Amino acid sequence: MGMDRLKSAGYRKPAYLLILLNVLGFGLLFINKENNYNLNILYTGAAVLALFLVMYTALVLGRMGDKFIMLMVFMLISIGVLLLCRINLSYAFRQIIWILVGGAVFFIAYFVYYNVKVWSKLWYLYFIGGTLLFLITLVFGTTVYGSRNWISIGPISFQPSEITKILFIMCLACYTSGSWSKPLLGKVKPKWAALLITYVFVGFLVLQRDWGTILVMFSIYLFMIYVYEPDKKLLALNICALVIIGLLGWRFLYHIQVRIANWIDPWSDISNRGYQIAQSLFAISSGGYFGRGLGNGSPYYIPLVHSDFIFAAICEEMGVFGGVAVILLFFLIAYRCFKISIMASDPFDKAVSFGVTVMFALQTFIIIGGVIKMIPLTGITLPFVSYGGTSVVISFASMGIIQAISAKTERKGEPDEHK
Repeated sequence: MGMDRLKSAGYRKPAYLLILLNVLGFGLLFINKENNYNLNILYTGAAVLALFLVMYTALVLGRMGDKFIMLMVFMLISIGVLLLCRINLSYAFRQIIWILVGGAVFFIAYFVYYNVKVWSKLWYLYFIGGTLLFLITLVFGTTVYGSRNWISIGPISFQPSEITKILFIMCLACYTSGSWSKPLLGKVKPKWAALLITYVFVGFLVLQRDWGTILVMFSIYLFMIYVYEPDKKLLALNICALVIIGLLGWRFLYHIQVRIANWIDPWSDISNRGYQIAQSLFAISSGGYFGRGLGNGSPYYIPLVHSDFIFAAICEEMGVFGGVAVILLFFLIAYRCFKISIMASDPFDKAVSFGVTVMFALQTFIIIGGVIKMIPLTGITLPFVSYGGTSVVISFASMGIIQAISAKTERKGEPDEHK
């Protein structure tokens, strides 16, 4: 029965397409003269395919929820690793390691979330855990590009705020699902307690000067109360608060002023502060509709092209159509995740999947919007595409939670003889 599922045409054809795209992409990069037929490119592509086949087979045979989300995720991963091979092979090797770790975390998150039944009652643990992570970052963290949001342990560095976003979503889900119904300390209603927790987390992020995460986290809260809270006055007040926080940051923080100035007019200081965004726009425009071809662009002119600006490199070498294809993949992932949220029967699962989907959608919009100069740049990575260990691992963990919710929904709707 399991092999019949694996052989199903509905599962095989998209997998064949992904394999074909990987063979073509890494093959074209391998034969590019600039790379001198480096076999490490082919080994990297083979590693990506092997990881995909193992995870995809496990998903299908194990009936682990929606199968097509991970197909699209690995399409994004393949594009990201392909561009990292183009930029710097050492980044691609390290990214493969993080993808391997992320795959393991994906299955751990899936089985833990699927089998533990008390998630909706642990709002205080999510708050305490998030607060401890913030305190550890403030005390032991290092400052990178104006934000104190990194912890270094030997050669490994990670961002605790990535974990905190998941804890924050699960804490809000306890409130919005109705699981957290008792007043805090016997007096404070859950609505106001959730508001207080949100501002405590935002306050920590202000101290860390991590304005990108503030935007993501506060926006998640706004979306969740827009959907779940009937009192729209609360939504209006919090939108006003977000605007005030943004204005205060622009007024008193120098690096925020620099980012906004670069967004408004990068050309006035193109050789210094505006250099990064200007090079990004040059790269996108030089790619045209169809791109300059893999290996024929000049992505190394863009500072941090492997992380913050990898979308610009995609547009330069794969064209605007390639960039649009990446955006459409994110749209499709968001659509499938929103569908899982709608179909979920448990209110807590519904709220968690909604919050995680909003987080992915917001991060995608914020980083791509910054790269194309639609909004000020915030330094958030593009999920599954940009180089970065913490981002990859936490993104996989989030997908593991989504898959667990999807599996719960699918198995609950099956006839008894198939259980």
